[in-house]
Amino acid sequence: MARYELIYLPSITKDLRGLPKADVRHILARAEKLRDDPYPAGAAKLEGWENSFRLRQSDYRILYSVDNDRILVTVVKIGHRREVYRD
Repeated sequence: MARYELIYLPSITKDLRGLPKADVRHILARAEKLRDDPYPAGAAKLEGWENSFRLRQSDYRILYSVDNDRILVTVVKIGHRREVYRD
C-alpha cells in the first residue's frame, strides 16, 4: 500500500489550542497513522461529503478527506465530539 501524504489545514492549530497537551499528543499520533492507512478500523464515512471521514480519539474527532488519485490525506477539523460537526 502506498504511503499517503498527510497535510493539515491551517485552522487545525486553532482547533488544538486550549486542549489538554496529553490529548493533543494522542490526537496527532492518531492522525499521523493515516499516512499508512487512511481507512483504519473505526473510521466512518461522513454523510453528505464525498471522500470525507471521521476518526474517534477519546472524546475528540478527527475529520479528514482522502484523495486516492493524489495519494493525499487532508485533516480538515479536529474537535470535541459534541462541537466538531457544527458549521
